[in-house]
Amino acid sequence: MSDENRLRTILAAPNIDGTDVGEGFVAFKWAEALSELVDLTVLSFERPGRAALAGQLPDAKVVAWPEPAWARKHERFNAMAKPAYPVFARYVRRYMAESLGAGQRIDLAHLIMPQAARYPVPFRHFPVPYIVGPLGGGLDTPPGFASEMSHAPVYTRLRNLDSFRFRYDPALRASYTGAEIVLGVAPYMARVLSDIGLKRFEPVLELGIDALAPDVLRQPKPDCLRLLHVGRGVRTKGLRDVVRALARLKDRPGITLTSAGGGKEIELCKAEAEALGVAERVSFLGLIQREEVEDLYRSHDVFTFPSFREPAGGVLYEAMRWGLPIITVARGGPDWIIDDQSGVRLPISTPQVLAADLAEVIADLADNPSKRLALGQGARDKVAREGLWPMKARNLVALYEQAVSGV
Repeated sequence: MSDENRLRTILAAPNIDGTDVGEGFVAFKWAEALSELVDLTVLSFERPGRAALAGQLPDAKVVAWPEPAWARKHERFNAMAKPAYPVFARYVRRYMAESLGAGQRIDLAHLIMPQAARYPVPFRHFPVPYIVGPLGGGLDTPPGFASEMSHAPVYTRLRNLDSFRFRYDPALRASYTGAEIVLGVAPYMARVLSDIGLKRFEPVLELGIDALAPDVLRQPKPDCLRLLHVGRGVRTKGLRDVVRALARLKDRPGITLTSAGGGKEIELCKAEAEALGVAERVSFLGLIQREEVEDLYRSHDVFTFPSFREPAGGVLYEAMRWGLPIITVARGGPDWIIDDQSGVRLPISTPQVLAADLAEVIADLADNPSKRLALGQGARDKVAREGLWPMKARNLVALYEQAVSGV
């Protein structure tokens, strides 16, 4: 397609950076893939000392503004609350007004991040079709797990106001009702946003992969199963539940667990493993380098990730690209990412029931190596079908074209 016929698209996010992690990196991967398919202009903050975004995205036009220094003082707070977002939105509005005032053609605008569904969209002020998302969040803690949740920082409680704002915040409601398409990280987001009259909702997982990992020939060993859990050390990621499941399999010493990740929850899980008598069967590696995590995916048999408040679940894609079968829960993003051909999804009620269900599934996979190998191949095939960035970008551009044409 000639440059003239390509969609002239604005892609905006407060942080787009291939040298970063989290939302900034994911937004960069989308921008990189989209820049090969549309006439792309990227709007973002830029941090001092980082590689220039224009150099990272040579096939896109980049308009970047310096991120306010005061917003960078508390990294975790900045990542969670986005305190400089109003500044970013003002810059975007100014850019749009000047561009349209100068007669420039803009076919579509897309606010791809922040992922949290609590930020008004600056594009709503202009006569340009726009898309929002993929949006995520809005999952509460299952009642049975509430007593085991530690107190979170005050700023993380912003999510408690979300449902109120969906009903009554005029700027937020106008942002989503005005969008041609609202994207959600998984189908459950349609329910989260059900108080808003959306024109159209589409589930689009925001994560992707560059390539499949090398194929691994796993040779099952009798009475042995190596379980792996990768994730931040917080209660919602479900590591404690896997430790408890292991304790229900004390007659199966060949079933072991490796944990990669840091955080307060890790120490609690260590204490739990000691108290339950399975400490010698659990390896807590803490926060390790990416190369070491990849080695763990290669060397283990099953990926266990019973995260009960997971909006998306990118770590599942990481494991799937290595051909690992998945044990997770039927909630949030994992319930959509995993199907019956790639893993097992367990219902959520209480920690006691979840530990028992996990133990039953783990024992079944230990006793049926052909089943776990088939699930692992299914996981690899599924992520190959839907997770590669070029394919994800093509599917998104198809939605762009529908939004522009009003289909």
